[in-house]
Amino acid sequence: MNSTATELTVATWPSCLPRLLRSSTGTEDYADYTGTGGYQRLDGPDALLDQVDLSGLLGRGGAAFPMATKLRTVGDAGRRGSETVVVANGEEGEPASVKDRWLLRNRPHLVLDGLRLAAEMVGARRAYVYVSDAHAATAVESALGEVPAEVFGETTVDVVAVQPGYVAGEETAAVRVINGGPAKPTDKPPRPFEEGVGGVPTLVSNVETLANLPYIHAHGAQAFRSAGTPMSPGTFLATVTGAGRPAALYEIPHGAPFSELLKLHGLAADTVKGVLMGGYFAGLVNSEILDVTLDHESIRRLGSGLGCGAISILTTQDCPVAVAASVLEYFDRENAGQCGSCFNGTAAMAAAAGALRDGTATDEDLGRLQRWSVVLRGRGACATLDGATFIAASLLHQFPQAVARHLGNDCDTCSDNAFRAQRPYEVEAVVHQ
Repeated sequence: MNSTATELTVATWPSCLPRLLRSSTGTEDYADYTGTGGYQRLDGPDALLDQVDLSGLLGRGGAAFPMATKLRTVGDAGRRGSETVVVANGEEGEPASVKDRWLLRNRPHLVLDGLRLAAEMVGARRAYVYVSDAHAATAVESALGEVPAEVFGETTVDVVAVQPGYVAGEETAAVRVINGGPAKPTDKPPRPFEEGVGGVPTLVSNVETLANLPYIHAHGAQAFRSAGTPMSPGTFLATVTGAGRPAALYEIPHGAPFSELLKLHGLAADTVKGVLMGGYFAGLVNSEILDVTLDHESIRRLGSGLGCGAISILTTQDCPVAVAASVLEYFDRENAGQCGSCFNGTAAMAAAAGALRDGTATDEDLGRLQRWSVVLRGRGACATLDGATFIAASLLHQFPQAVARHLGNDCDTCSDNAFRAQRPYEVEAVVHQ
């Protein structure tokens, strides 16, 4: 069944004090945020940058790129005399994720504080909050109206709204929109840190990543590393869907056992067949997920990734072939339509996977799907085609028995009512606590 949520459970990890979530309901206002230490004065941008470096903060948008490296690269351009720009990327194009919308709607000041600190560290005088959720845009606009002018100093902050779309959240698409163009990725190089908004070096950072900066500013790198693992420090926000349960948003310390997440979510391990990991991008993982911890290094060893922290659970009642087919059909509909390899490649893989789900695929179809999952990787202006190839490859590698059953048109799970969803495991509607 499709796991479209109309309600959301928000919970913190037992024995781990939350850094990003909060227990109070509703949108946090300026008085509440400053009352708990928000918008602290920054006396030394370079000293804070050193702390961010020591903290090991990794990007929470999907790529897990070191935040300090991005800050230093853009900041170095600023120190050479170039104008710089900072963009908070809150265009959560991943349907199975809700973390960014939750932060923007419920803790807009935390995100704005992180944006302020990033702007100070790179010397930016222009900053943008890039969103597609109307409620998030309203919350950020209202928060900006509460902040005294001296908090942001010479830095101006504008909210840029865009129609939602999977490719709209890609960093070059964000830059293109702010520059007045369509929400579609551009070829790289140049990347935004080289030539972004207005043609100047631009830091584009996911809002959850930015939301970690005030904690590092207030408590330092060592405190940040008190949760997590040496290679994956800190906590992260996980959107958990599937298993016929309401969606949930958890703040989890990196390194927490997946089995403990199941307990928190109220699921028995023997009902779990695998997961769709990291949203739609990082592919499927079989029951081996039950024995690992939730950190970048452990998930990579399974051939997958944490991505944006979205985890969709497949139970023994779910068929991974049908789930993969629906995700590939989504990529076919949602690609930007501007790169032939992606436009044609996603369509071809979706057709092959759909035929497999429906019991009409041949050995030749399966061979083509296997080949495309390898040769199409790395093509196109953005990572959409990569996501499609990861889905196809992981299905074939992680669930060969399910694939074989479908090739023989012998899947009991799909015989009566195969999983079909326009936006598999989508989280929508209620994202307030």
